[in-house]
Amino acid sequence: MTLHSAAMGAKTLITVAPTGAESAKADVPALPVTLDELVQTAKECEAAGAAVIHVHIRDDDARPTLDLSRLRDTVKALRESTGLIVQLSTGGAVTDPYEDRLRVLDAEPDMCSLTCGTVNFGDDVFMNPWPFMVELYQRTQALEIVPEFELFDLGHIAALHRLLSKYGPPYGGHVHCDLVMGVPGGMPGDTRTLVAAVEALPPGATWSATGIGRTSLPVLLAALSAGGHLRVGMEDTVTFAKGEPVTANVQLVERAAQAAYLAQRPPMPAAEARTLLATKPR
Repeated sequence: MTLHSAAMGAKTLITVAPTGAESAKADVPALPVTLDELVQTAKECEAAGAAVIHVHIRDDDARPTLDLSRLRDTVKALRESTGLIVQLSTGGAVTDPYEDRLRVLDAEPDMCSLTCGTVNFGDDVFMNPWPFMVELYQRTQALEIVPEFELFDLGHIAALHRLLSKYGPPYGGHVHCDLVMGVPGGMPGDTRTLVAAVEALPPGATWSATGIGRTSLPVLLAALSAGGHLRVGMEDTVTFAKGEPVTANVQLVERAAQAAYLAQRPPMPAAEARTLLATKPR
């Protein structure tokens, strides 16, 4: 796919990742960790232009969890309260066992993340060995859940090609990727790397890009200029500007939407995003 082929649709898919598994509520009071906080965040972000919500959940002590009943309740509440596409993280926290990460799919989300390889993640290692990737991918196909292929490095794109070559297209037939840039240990969050990554993607794939921490704005601008889509949220950055903490996820979605309008590719409504991503009608 060429850098500008995705621009033909003239709309920008905005994904919000509001919580993540890394930040502690004690350090980031604005982080949505309860179900009520998450639903309120989702409503605000949908109104501001988001079409997809990438979900991590927390337990009663605000610690990351993959508890299946909580995940099911979360999917149900988000569907009842918003029209957003619900994408559950299968990454969890770096310490979560593989079986718990596979079980996430039993909560029946519209989409899930599927990371295409292991990566150093700061001082930790985010483990995604090939057999786990294959098992997760085949489960998405069987359960009719659309995977978003999360790519932290250029080698992950080679693994994605291998996965598609061996096991066929994803449910719905459309390949959508997210370039996660700026993780210490992954690919840097700069334009040169983004261009190299996009040029290596499978033909016809659509993609969004995520800049972690201080790379959030450079990656957002580079993605828009290259015809891509955007992922923003407090999972990825808790600073709005130097010395200015994010006060709510909607701040980041509004900024992404403003940039999309400026690029003359306004935010894509969730209904159009469902068609683009080929999610299961629900």
